[in-house]
Amino acid sequence: MILASKTALVTGASRGIGEATVRALDAAGARVVLTAQTVKDLERVAADLRNDPLVIPHGLSETGAGTHLAETVLSETGGVDVLVINAGFAIRGEPEELAEAELDRIFAVNFRSQLMLAIGLGPAMIERGGGSIVNVSSVASLRGPVGRLAYAATKGAMDAMTRALAADWGPKGIRVNCVNPGIVKTAMLESRQKDMTGVEDALAARVALGRLGRPENVADVIVFLASDAAGYITGESITIDGGMTHVMTKLKGIR
Repeated sequence: MILASKTALVTGASRGIGEATVRALDAAGARVVLTAQTVKDLERVAADLRNDPLVIPHGLSETGAGTHLAETVLSETGGVDVLVINAGFAIRGEPEELAEAELDRIFAVNFRSQLMLAIGLGPAMIERGGGSIVNVSSVASLRGPVGRLAYAATKGAMDAMTRALAADWGPKGIRVNCVNPGIVKTAMLESRQKDMTGVEDALAARVALGRLGRPENVADVIVFLASDAAGYITGESITIDGGMTHVMTKLKGIR
């Protein structure tokens, strides 16, 4: 119960890494505020939680959405001790196919609204004696992923925001860190594949540990960063990818 008496807000809480994080935070003793767009999925996740969860359905694509969400959360809770910025989506395609409207929308959801959410919640977090912000980025910010220019750009912005916000708010008691998941088995991954037969094996072959990640693998690190066990860690980006990014795996046919 390392987060007992703490209140945590998780964006994108209705599935995948967000859902796993909500469950892990609740298991660690935190009261969790869940937000995403799909009410049915939020209520499904919240139904299993033990520590008086609060569901706040909210989108992030409109101008002012992050600020409005922060105001709603403050009105309902008085403030949070932990903020997990997880909501986001990806678009795929060639760079020359990218439309300006698509670029505006993905930056609004993946970065702008969530930065404004953090800014809106920050002063109350400082008044409560500080806290922890954990941003969910991606290894796409560390590598050059084919066909995901806009997504990679939003995650690169999130990595940079992590370091800058850690500098501004560190003296005020707020730690800001980032996790960069690799290939994780989520509904988002499976939705991009018409047939997963053979795909998982091919992807796992790129990972030093020889298997894909699970949402729980990411959630466990988020709980650590949210807790006092990580009390001297801020401004860091932690890669959670089984060694895919930084470890060279054996190439087929080469010893």
